[in-house]
Amino acid sequence: MSNDTAIAWTPDLNTGIDVIDNQHKRIVDYINQLGLAISLRKRDVVGPILDELVDYTISHFAFEESLQEECGYQYAKPHKAVHEMFVKRVAKFQEKHSAGEDVALQLHAMLSTWLVHHIKRDDMAYVSDVRPRINSIVDNKKEGGWLSRSLGKFFK
Repeated sequence: MSNDTAIAWTPDLNTGIDVIDNQHKRIVDYINQLGLAISLRKRDVVGPILDELVDYTISHFAFEESLQEECGYQYAKPHKAVHEMFVKRVAKFQEKHSAGEDVALQLHAMLSTWLVHHIKRDDMAYVSDVRPRINSIVDNKKEGGWLSRSLGKFFK
């Protein structure tokens, strides 16, 4: 594995909602850290990176779902179902890794492909419908506002 397998953040991945884009970038960073650990053959680092990636991604999903709910996005439930299927899929990789199987390369490839497709397809689908409502919520950065409460709730 080399640096050319790293995910590069490109403009077509921007949703235009800074808080979501920053979370997506953090997930990309975790995936790239996983790729680096694989290329350096640091199996002992793969597990902790994977755990952090999963924890952060689950928090991101919960935040995104809460944001969609707050905005009344009509396809919030199907979007949540996509997230749930992903979490189950990654949990199987975690189980295999914990059991000693070397699934890191396969997992990295799956994560890289899935994330980019999810952002471009599923996330971009809600952006045009809810951005006008989301922006007023997201821009509310005052302490005690929805964004402040939600970030504290999902990203401790």
